[in-house]
Amino acid sequence: WNLENRFTGWFDVGLTKKGAEEATAAGDLLMSSGVKPDIVHTSLQTRAILTANLALSACEQLWIPVHRSWRLNERHYGG
Repeated sequence: WNLENRFTGWFDVGLTKKGAEEATAAGDLLMSSGVKPDIVHTSLQTRAILTANLALSACEQLWIPVHRSWRLNERHYGG
């Protein structure tokens, strides 16, 4: 969807290969900078949850609580 410059809204599209690589790189950056989050908040969308999991795995913080809320979902465009 993003590659086609289309808005996803609440349509639950997956994470791209590039997105997965960027999430892992973000976790590596957290690890190398010594940042250790206490909690993570994500939307209910699969790509957001997967992004958080990949980043937390890369920085060895999979044990921290992850809270999910529809309030963090992208804007709903109707339909």
